[in-house]
Amino acid sequence: MLMIKTKNVYKKAPLVQLGEFLSNFIESNSWPGLQCGVNQTEFEKFQISVDKAFLNNSWFSHKMIHLSLESWSKNLTQDNIEKWVSKYEISKTIDKNVLIICAGNLPLVGLHDVICCVLLNLNTQVKLSKNDDILIPAILNILYLFDSEIKNKVKICDEKPHNYNSVIATGSNNSNRYFEYYFGKIPHIFRKNRTSIAVIDSKVSDKELNNLSHDILQYYGLGCRSVTKLYLPENFSIDRIYNCVFNYKDLANHNKYMNNYDYNRSIFLLGKKLFFDNGFLILKEDKSLFSPISVVNFEYYSSLETLEKELDVLSNEIQCRVGAGGIPLGMAQKPDIWDYADGIDTIDFLIKK
Repeated sequence: MLMIKTKNVYKKAPLVQLGEFLSNFIESNSWPGLQCGVNQTEFEKFQISVDKAFLNNSWFSHKMIHLSLESWSKNLTQDNIEKWVSKYEISKTIDKNVLIICAGNLPLVGLHDVICCVLLNLNTQVKLSKNDDILIPAILNILYLFDSEIKNKVKICDEKPHNYNSVIATGSNNSNRYFEYYFGKIPHIFRKNRTSIAVIDSKVSDKELNNLSHDILQYYGLGCRSVTKLYLPENFSIDRIYNCVFNYKDLANHNKYMNNYDYNRSIFLLGKKLFFDNGFLILKEDKSLFSPISVVNFEYYSSLETLEKELDVLSNEIQCRVGAGGIPLGMAQKPDIWDYADGIDTIDFLIKK
């Protein structure tokens, strides 16, 4: 960890105000008054942006968007930001021009990188995914109200980016080939495909398994923190897994999700693959960590000690681990603001020369 002992130069106040605004927004169907930090017109503009984001990408249900906003409202508090920045100290304003290339698989998935740059008051160009090109600009518009300097520092990049000396890019393994080609010689963070796993032990309670359902299905399995692989003790009942996910039965009404379910079920039937099925989620015994939407792979283990050795080899493909040996079940989709994707400290990268 880079530590330079001198004064702080962080831009914390507008981020705390943003957290307070988001907290008021998710609790209110209409403008709650000036205590939310913005006037009625700005509040309603943000509401319209949320509606537009759903119309632009039907994966982004209002519930999913609100879950993301709620997570950010809880992270962007005075206490959390103070705890976050307490690990670093910098002596002066950092002279760095950053290009951020965002993924678009989840609402606001690129916001953490943007927040890091806002915190450090860096010149930042943000290249958005067409799947999520409404919410981050809406968040930035709120931040501009709280601190007009941010508008000059952090801008959405509509044209070809230029004049940058650091790059943070998130995408698939395939898009990483392009990142390497275009930006490989510049200081960078490139994030590739990862997924998350759950290790279940024989003593797991039904309540804990109910929490597991959120790890698997809260964002339709679209994110790198979504659990796509279960490690189960020998003779563990698959019925217990299905009992725990029944609270997500309304997924059967989501067209895009069910299109994936129907397709994968048909492929497995045609291939005469053995699988379990409850009408909206397929469980399939498979050694692969990655599974398609609506499918969760599982594998039985006989010894946790042996399993640990196997998982150690796969660590570069695992974003998050819940259950035995990991964080509690139900916490995969609730990262703290200091939990960095791929375990790469973004702030540390940005404050290095």
